[in-house]
Amino acid sequence: MSAISRPFWIILGAVSIAFHLWLIFSGLVPNLVSRPIHMALALPWALIFVAKTPAQKISGIALTIVGLFGCGWIVANHSALGDQYGFLMGNGQIAIATALLLIVLEMARRAIGWPLPLVASIALLYALWGEYIPGEFGHAGLPVESMLGTLTIAEGGLWGSLTGVSVSIVAIFVIFGAVLNAGEAGQGFMNVAGAAAGRLKGGAAKVSVVSSALFGSISGSASANVASTGAITLPAMTRLGYPKRLAAAVEAVASSGGQIMPPLMGAGAFVMVELTGRPYVEIMVAAILPAILYFLAVWVGINAFAQRFDLPGVPENDRPTMRAVIITSCFFLVPFTILLWGMFGGGYTPQYAACLALLAGAALLFFDGTLTFDLVRAKDRFTDVCLNAGRQVAMIGSIILCASIVIGVLGLTGLGVKITSLLLSGSGGMLWPALLLTALACLILGMEVPTTAAYVICVSVAGPALIELGLDPLQAHLFVFWFALLSTITPPVCGAVFIAAGMVEENWLKVAGTAMALGVGLYIVPLAMIANASLIDLGNDPVWAIAAGLKVAVGLTAISFGLISPRAVVTRVALVCVGAVAIFAAGI
Repeated sequence: MSAISRPFWIILGAVSIAFHLWLIFSGLVPNLVSRPIHMALALPWALIFVAKTPAQKISGIALTIVGLFGCGWIVANHSALGDQYGFLMGNGQIAIATALLLIVLEMARRAIGWPLPLVASIALLYALWGEYIPGEFGHAGLPVESMLGTLTIAEGGLWGSLTGVSVSIVAIFVIFGAVLNAGEAGQGFMNVAGAAAGRLKGGAAKVSVVSSALFGSISGSASANVASTGAITLPAMTRLGYPKRLAAAVEAVASSGGQIMPPLMGAGAFVMVELTGRPYVEIMVAAILPAILYFLAVWVGINAFAQRFDLPGVPENDRPTMRAVIITSCFFLVPFTILLWGMFGGGYTPQYAACLALLAGAALLFFDGTLTFDLVRAKDRFTDVCLNAGRQVAMIGSIILCASIVIGVLGLTGLGVKITSLLLSGSGGMLWPALLLTALACLILGMEVPTTAAYVICVSVAGPALIELGLDPLQAHLFVFWFALLSTITPPVCGAVFIAAGMVEENWLKVAGTAMALGVGLYIVPLAMIANASLIDLGNDPVWAIAAGLKVAVGLTAISFGLISPRAVVTRVALVCVGAVAIFAAGI
């Protein structure tokens, strides 16, 4: 980013923030206005900002101009387009629709690589020529004007409900996270973690777990979590003599948990709201116990590793003072308290409550950990907010727009129903084989596609089958979402492991093996949610939910300790078996 272009990106980021905040306070805005503007604001970030060569920059500028024209045309003609009921009129409209779809594919490709755009491209080809496929996986055929129109001028494709979630909810929470990350909240997370766990055996590793759980609750990205908290915790662990593979595995596993820790959950919670029709607060409450169990398993794993290696705590002179903990913790406690009060006490929508918390967080950017007021520093922090929020909103928007193409085609062609039927027949109409097939599909798709996109696609095709086999919709969605996260630590593609291994210069396969043992909860807790349905029913039946949580906690503790501790093989196998029985026998 050149010095000349930097002011442009700062202004564009500020415009994006202002637009999404304005939507929350302005009342009803037509979907064919707000959603195309959301894409228009994302275009320069996705196509120009990420350009690495002059050719990419020139092509990015050209595509951005075309995309802005297409989005502007939708906005200017939104009333008339509503009367066309998703049917394009004339070659000009077909050209605009085709250009918008191709540009969305390119936005996603530049943002996250080939896999998701490739899936979306195959879906589009299937919509166009699937009628020539023999057998049950063919379709009756779709007029081009209707197929392209439904995806681009109606609310069944690019401007569908998923994009609506990105516009109205995800963007606000991403901005909220950018505001907290720009100030002292990150240091507050580290200080709280250091004070809570620093003195314990394996304390440096446990600081990583606590800080990543706190930081991940707002970042929602395993990779971002590793890069941010890992920059502090990894050198601390290696300096204290922790094996490099263990230090990297701890950070990768702890950071991956950020995507299952409410409130943000990597944008998955907000997409889940749209797909399940359940209130956001209900989903957040349902996800709390499973997330705690995941981090419990990591904690137990660190204790087990402490029996193998000498894992000292953080030296006393490196631990924060109580005054520093109290002051810096306010930088995230105040916004979080306002957020929770707004949702639970004030009765506001999650996005409105997030706006109030965001404004409080923005006010705190003027102060540092010593409560010193500094306008120059605040200016730099607001600049970081504009740049990071603009870029992150655009990246998530690009992913969701591209995933919306896939969802639109599944609905148009009936392919989703056909895949659901295949899953039902392949599992013999039995739940657990269907769950295992779904988990495998999530793992494969999640290897190359971001968690939220993998979740959306997998739940669209497998969710109906799981529900038909007797699962509650929220159970099915949480199960798929958790397994879409497996690829962060599971070879051959494990993003969080790659980053952490690179930061400590260790062989990534060694790190991955350690991470899989340490993060065993990621594989078991989703299955435990099925075997113990009460586990996600904390809001309606807290007594039975907590009882189920304790039961699963005992089982996870036994399994984690059995996998990692340096005991005799017979003892370890017995612990794993006892743990499995505790979790899956006589579910609560």
